[in-house]
Amino acid sequence: MASRSESQESGVNEDLDSENIVKADEPVGNLSKYYALPPDFSGAPKKGHLMFDACFESGNLGRVDYITEFEYDLFIRPDTCNPRFRVWFNFTVENTAPYQRVIFNVVNFSKTKSLYREGMTPLVKSTSRPNWQRIPAKNCFYYRCPDHRKNYVLSFAFAFDNDTDVYQFAYCFPYTYSRLQTFLEGLDKRNMECYKRELLCLTIQQRRVDLLTVTSPENMKDDLKKRVIFITARIHPGETPSSYVCQGVIDFLVSSHPVAKVLRDYLVFKIVPMLNPDGVVLGNYRCSLMGFDLNRHWQEPSPWAHPTLVACKNHLMQLDEDENVHLDFYIDIHAHSTMMNGFMYGNIYDEEERFERQAVYPRLLCANAEDFSMSNTSFNKDAVKAGTGRRFLGSCLDPKTHCYTLEVSFFSYNTAVSQGMSPYTEEGYFKLGRNVARTFLDYYKLNSLVVPTKKNALKSSQRKDSNGDGKQRMSGRSDYSGKL
Repeated sequence: MASRSESQESGVNEDLDSENIVKADEPVGNLSKYYALPPDFSGAPKKGHLMFDACFESGNLGRVDYITEFEYDLFIRPDTCNPRFRVWFNFTVENTAPYQRVIFNVVNFSKTKSLYREGMTPLVKSTSRPNWQRIPAKNCFYYRCPDHRKNYVLSFAFAFDNDTDVYQFAYCFPYTYSRLQTFLEGLDKRNMECYKRELLCLTIQQRRVDLLTVTSPENMKDDLKKRVIFITARIHPGETPSSYVCQGVIDFLVSSHPVAKVLRDYLVFKIVPMLNPDGVVLGNYRCSLMGFDLNRHWQEPSPWAHPTLVACKNHLMQLDEDENVHLDFYIDIHAHSTMMNGFMYGNIYDEEERFERQAVYPRLLCANAEDFSMSNTSFNKDAVKAGTGRRFLGSCLDPKTHCYTLEVSFFSYNTAVSQGMSPYTEEGYFKLGRNVARTFLDYYKLNSLVVPTKKNALKSSQRKDSNGDGKQRMSGRSDYSGKL
């Protein structure tokens, strides 16, 4: 096979390359078992002639140019039906020679601002080492390249040390639609009374969009007054950390932890863990199958173009209109490509009391999660974000409903303890999700209802010392006003 010719909620506007339109020779599909061969080579590929593949779920690599036997230019495939977005990559390499050393140049990012400027590096795993690892920072470079119209290029050096392995490289920890379905099927098999899984709708390509309900069985009765927390994730398919955070929330809420039990007794959690399954499967970064950034179409979603938004929006409106439901929170989980830590975006309101109330939950989360940054948290009403879930729902739901975007860095967080960057791991994202859930205990002042165990007896005692005598502060769901 001949080598291809060489001629071949973060803000959308402020960090796109000026050269962000796909040229006629840009890739339009993923590579499938493609050998990158020298231009003058003929015959069957030999050992060391690298074979690239991205034809798998959430894969993305559109083109490879052979530069030398030691160097290859890699081109990200743009989102389907939308040439503006080229960020996510996920591909495999095999047929390597023993201890073969190469330099990969990712040459067509659509964003100039990137955490690669701050020390972020791609991830790699292989057949014999299935756990994701970050490529050492000393082997990675992010710079303006004169050979590519002075666009930013990510170059990283790598040595293939096992010639029988298949190596996989990715922008961040992948989290596929299949992984989510496997996780949910595992929860189904546990037959938990506190957990219910429903089909919210089907996508354009007929994939499930799941709606989860986590609460005590008695709270599932329609005529009972209830407080509802509504959480969504993965509206942008390339923002994979959001799925890990969301799974962390779910895992904690269905667990036997005494805090989780209290939360289930007093609250109803509604969770849509993946709003854009088609984009996830396709390996897009930001868009749906039809090229829409779904988080800009909440105001007037179309049943044929944005069916997942229509279904989610209709369900939220039904909850808002239900006289037995207090819809207290809407939280949409995202990942951020240029900032560190976890943080939140909230809305600006004319009513000072409402504005002050919505600052409470982020402050409590900051106290519970070492990786959450209150200084990065901001409140705005940017016109560009008018079509987002946070902005739209904040303007049309009951004024007592708090609407947030929860962001988490693709790369790392800073803590007072570490005195520097601590790169996120899958477990780190799960932990943030657990802290998101636990913080509702503080928000609703339910700490005194937690039955101490040996493991948390000391923490419970410390809370009582700091909060007074630890008397119960909430007499019932129907009496709670929502204020602190």
